[in-house]
Amino acid sequence: MRIAERLRAGPPCFSFEFFPPKTGEGVSHLFTALHELAEFQPGFVSVTYGAGGSTRQNTVEIVTRIKRETGIEPMAHLACVGHARGEIVEVLDRIQAAEVKNVLCLRGDPPAHLGGQAPGPPPADGFRYAAELAAFVRGGQWNFSIGGACYPEGHIENPSRDDDLARLKQKVDAGAEFLITQLFFDNAFYFDFVARARAIGIGVPIVPGIMPITNFDQIERFARMCGATLPMRLRLELERRRDDPEAILQLGVAHAAVQCTELLQRGAPGIHFYTLNRSRASRMIFAALQLR
Repeated sequence: MRIAERLRAGPPCFSFEFFPPKTGEGVSHLFTALHELAEFQPGFVSVTYGAGGSTRQNTVEIVTRIKRETGIEPMAHLACVGHARGEIVEVLDRIQAAEVKNVLCLRGDPPAHLGGQAPGPPPADGFRYAAELAAFVRGGQWNFSIGGACYPEGHIENPSRDDDLARLKQKVDAGAEFLITQLFFDNAFYFDFVARARAIGIGVPIVPGIMPITNFDQIERFARMCGATLPMRLRLELERRRDDPEAILQLGVAHAAVQCTELLQRGAPGIHFYTLNRSRASRMIFAALQLR
């Protein structure tokens, strides 16, 4: 199943994102969470690609196993930072050999030993931006449905949201058939972003990415890393519950459920949940949505 076709074809598409664990126990936990979420009939699940390609072997192995064992459509993340063209071809060939039909083309983050700095020049035959990677995949011998990332509040490295949107248009023109947003906690950013994207001719589905809040310190760190805004009222309520993990979870789930309800009512093509390889918060949100 090609994700772009699924997003355009029917009812809202729910999906989940996982990251490749570093241990066998972690992989076991991932597949436990995946099986627990399977009852919600996700349209697809995605598997991330570590900074500098550090988990590319595990990424390919996990999407292969998901395809083979679960019947759920997987999507492999693919980043170009630090990769020569031949390395990218090798990864794409392996993904296609596993009969995985979808890839998310990303620039990616630099390796951890670079301290999170912006990537330097790419290898001589590599790519600097996701748009270049998308164009390469589209023009190659593969037949993937290509996705891309987008940033409702603007990419943290780009001070201009208009320039950020222009770069996104280049990515779509290069071959991205659907987009998944970075996490956000205020739906106004999503709706404004979609309106601005449509105004410059970006017509592909734009799926909102939602991360249920389960840990205050963790979500503060994530928000700071990606430039997402925590609304002040939400922040204050989280701070009041800082020492009560269960209360944090309940508030995070309630906030995400309200977000999802409004997003779906106003025409979002689906919801992409950032699960952190856990299922409980996502299952609670689905229960809340069903009650509503």
